[in-house]
Amino acid sequence: MEFAYGPVVQVPADRYPKVFMTAPPTLPKSRQQLILAILMLCSLLIWIENTVLSTTLETLADPVRGLGANPGQLQWATGSYTLAFATLMFTAGALGDRFGHRTVFSSGLMIFAGSSLWAAYASDAGQLIAARAAMGVGSALITPAMMAILMWTFTGPARAAAIGVFSTSAGVGMAAGPVLAGFLLDHFWWGSVFLINVPVAASALVGLAVLVPNFRSPTPRPLDPAGMLLSISGLVALAYGLIQAGQVAVWSRTDVWAPIVVGLVLLAVFVLVELRLKVPSFDPRLFAQRTFGGGNMALGLLLFAVAAITFYNAFYLQGALGFSPMKAGLANIPTALGALAGAPLASRLVRRLPLRLVTVPALTVAALTMGGYGFLGLQTPLVWIEILLLIQGLSIGMVIGPVTAALISDLPLEQAGAGSAVTNTVRQTGSVIGIAVGGTIMSIEYRRAIGPSLEGAPGPVQEQARVSAEQARHVATAVHRPTLAQAADNAFVHAMHVGAGWIAVIALLGAVVLLITLPAVGKKKGPISEPDYEEARSSV
Repeated sequence: MEFAYGPVVQVPADRYPKVFMTAPPTLPKSRQQLILAILMLCSLLIWIENTVLSTTLETLADPVRGLGANPGQLQWATGSYTLAFATLMFTAGALGDRFGHRTVFSSGLMIFAGSSLWAAYASDAGQLIAARAAMGVGSALITPAMMAILMWTFTGPARAAAIGVFSTSAGVGMAAGPVLAGFLLDHFWWGSVFLINVPVAASALVGLAVLVPNFRSPTPRPLDPAGMLLSISGLVALAYGLIQAGQVAVWSRTDVWAPIVVGLVLLAVFVLVELRLKVPSFDPRLFAQRTFGGGNMALGLLLFAVAAITFYNAFYLQGALGFSPMKAGLANIPTALGALAGAPLASRLVRRLPLRLVTVPALTVAALTMGGYGFLGLQTPLVWIEILLLIQGLSIGMVIGPVTAALISDLPLEQAGAGSAVTNTVRQTGSVIGIAVGGTIMSIEYRRAIGPSLEGAPGPVQEQARVSAEQARHVATAVHRPTLAQAADNAFVHAMHVGAGWIAVIALLGAVVLLITLPAVGKKKGPISEPDYEEARSSV
């Protein structure tokens, strides 16, 4: 899942890459508005899809209502999408330059719709994981092309107004996704959360074909197949080893440490290859700049923590507390509202205060709210959970917006596109690793905690109950052992407490990195707005 505390950068008009300065003939205003509507519809589709899976995880884990997926499979179902998105998006912009952004956009929509249909009717977890990865490919093609078309369609003041309107789709998607998923899961089967994408994508394809010119850059960027292959294979190997550790609960096995080592080596080779390219898609040299390197490291650590704690939250609300999908979706709305409020609040504060003085306390508070999961239990009143989620969303929104804006705006114009690619990739990679590590900690600690309660139980019961709390509740019902279900809930809460502590430490490390790398005194800048336009830069 792409954890939606949103993309964030506004770039002054005079800093847009030169390719956008050569504007095409101005389209009629009515046609511009229709194009904007299509782009907003697609953006809303992507944002909703980024949030619905967290509400669906508990159902997918259920052997009766879902696929009986184990924690490792659920980690891959969420991580495969983000992994494909992270490693392909910087290549997608270059494809748009060469073949036209409408062509790439349409291809992405077709892949997204087809893989959504595949996911909806997946018969096992393996098919769902593959379908989610394909959906990530579609999203990676859509996102840069979507922003590029917006930038080509509008010019001058109309461009800024269009971007402001367009950015509202992120907030709507963040808030609506969990609620929509909850409604569908309460009334239909789990596949409906994916099937709903198909008619929306089909409508958007028609609109693209009728209304949108096939804009393309007169100076295409080179493709980077070697970098793409190395980054994908490295992240897949690393994630596999981390997730496998949670399934076998042993780090010394070859099938755990070997993939981790191979993944790290491949990623190191990826960096070396990018360093040798004259125009790299992912430019590691940018990390030599203290603020840019430190800011991206902090964002990566924050997104790591957000991904992991969101993964826990899905099982806590629906599994341990027994919320319906609809109730769980409604319970998560404060997170989205907090994030939406945090971005503009931070932009106003940064006008008056140094960036470090705004973001370091905010990231510290975000870390403490994640550690706050260590105090949640089976009897915690809902109001306390809602307050925690609201503060968490607010503090995270106050960090991602201004930090990303500062990172991109500080770069020279000729490095803007490369800087955006780096920032996007680091954020998505943080999410992938966060899901892998967070889920592995949860699996290992759950198995340790449930062990004593399984003494004397038949072998098949023990084996199934050790897989996950969801499997334990199912087998407890089948063999009429309600005490086993209670033990599974307690074991899960214990695992969540342990994991939350480690996640909070990771997020606090991000605050320390910001404290060290951001300048103590801020430069005078123009206002930083809350919408995220970094994808606009990755598309050029």
